[in-house]
Amino acid sequence: MKRLPARPDLGQLKKQAKDLLARSRQGAPEALERFRQALPAVAAGNLANTALRLHDAQSCIAREHGFPSWSALKVFVEARNAMAGANAAETTLNLWRLLYASDIAGGENRAHPAAAVRLIEETPELVTGDPYLACALGDEAVLKRETARDPGWVNRAGGPLALPPLVAVAHSSLMRLPAYRDRLHASARLLLEAGADPNQAVANRWMASVETADPSNPLSALYGAAGQNHDPVLTQLFLDHGANPNDGESLYHSLDNPACTELLLKAGARVMGSNALYRALDLEDVAPLRVLLAHGGNANEPPLGPPTSDWGSLLGWAIRRRRSLAHIEALLAAGADPSAKTPRGETTELLALKFGLPDAARLLREAAGGKSDLTPEDAFIAACTRADEPAARSLLAAHPGLIAALTEPDLKLLPEIAASPTGDDAVRLMVSLGWPIGVRGGDWNASALNHAVMRGDAPLTRFLLEHGAQWTEEHAFGDNVLGTLSWASWNAPHEGGDWAGCAEALMAHGLPPAAPDPGGSDTRVLIRGGRGRFSAEVVEVLLAGSRSPPP
Repeated sequence: MKRLPARPDLGQLKKQAKDLLARSRQGAPEALERFRQALPAVAAGNLANTALRLHDAQSCIAREHGFPSWSALKVFVEARNAMAGANAAETTLNLWRLLYASDIAGGENRAHPAAAVRLIEETPELVTGDPYLACALGDEAVLKRETARDPGWVNRAGGPLALPPLVAVAHSSLMRLPAYRDRLHASARLLLEAGADPNQAVANRWMASVETADPSNPLSALYGAAGQNHDPVLTQLFLDHGANPNDGESLYHSLDNPACTELLLKAGARVMGSNALYRALDLEDVAPLRVLLAHGGNANEPPLGPPTSDWGSLLGWAIRRRRSLAHIEALLAAGADPSAKTPRGETTELLALKFGLPDAARLLREAAGGKSDLTPEDAFIAACTRADEPAARSLLAAHPGLIAALTEPDLKLLPEIAASPTGDDAVRLMVSLGWPIGVRGGDWNASALNHAVMRGDAPLTRFLLEHGAQWTEEHAFGDNVLGTLSWASWNAPHEGGDWAGCAEALMAHGLPPAAPDPGGSDTRVLIRGGRGRFSAEVVEVLLAGSRSPPP
């Protein structure tokens, strides 16, 4: 593993990544071997035919220095260098913000456990024996000493983030690191046996601070175990000591780990009213849905409100989410009413057809014992969304006014389908046949282009721009496609997204030139006077495109 200097230079590390990428593109054996050694996913393919990009080179540099990602390396470098001019309190607070995500630490940051551990390893004086920091680190010895000195502290909030001890343990991002997991389990057990209240909680600090957080939205220690760190051992420990499984958050957020979900349900977590069944239909894995249904979930539970209420039922929401046949089968087997309708009066069969799910439509038709009568408009929509071009063109030839006759909810199917990773062929057909390209819809009332960029789907982004989509198209959060690119490239909401490719497509289709940030930030650029934050790779694309001579 390569070592960093005492005052690492992020600019120099970026230069190393660019040089590595340039040498690899020239076919330098040494550079290619570094990629093979550092990036197993790249090495698994044919490296000579892999389109390596800047983020691959940055990942390689990070791995060579012992970090799992470039973002972890970058965060560490920034934290390490910030210590030079900071006082002890500021330095400690920076460490806490690496250990906890924004719902606990305040603001909007993610936790960075790898960077936190590296900072502690290289600056051991940060660990001063503070019992609240010991909770975050799983330092059982410190907790034993403090409990012997002051037994009442186990139920008092403290430290820079004013955390109760069990909250500090359960929400620590170090729980995700195998080297710390057992230590944190032991620390939680010690605190509980010393009398810590298993229902300790803090107000949600996301987009707020310790002082301004809303106390009406508490986050419990159990939620940290089951809903954030998805740790079955810690979840069981809290439940065994009397933690309330109906804390308003844990069940809903536990669904990414069905083992945690089962533990909560066995302890008495109520499915009804938690919205967990609808959340389960947001997930590709059918296991969480099956777990909820097997523990008393009502397959006909009515929606609590928008947006799920716009689709009338769990079956309607499953179709809208374009879930698998297994999801539909699980709901029907649990008694879901196949004759349920949307508020617009559409049957589940018709809705499935409109969302390009013919197999689900067939299953629902058989379960309902009837068949939806299709108008020419309905048949045309169904042909488009299942990407059946011959059928769609035949219907359009027989009924030339079909596009003009479509209702607003039907037109919104374009962005709905564009939001799905399996809908590209349907979107291409719909646009080619004249579907209004800028219509807005989906969870955040955005155009198809916004949804494609959010997913990092560069080919679809390019196609939509070539067919008239504009980067100025807005969405419900009061911004446009540039804002979507900013958020998505920074947060990477979809694995494998190519936001640099999306940026290249936007640059080729009218996105205004970018200028470097006067403040010297490598993650911000100026476009039309606005200062936007993007991933380093997207910044590179935006600035390189602005420097390129016109064709």
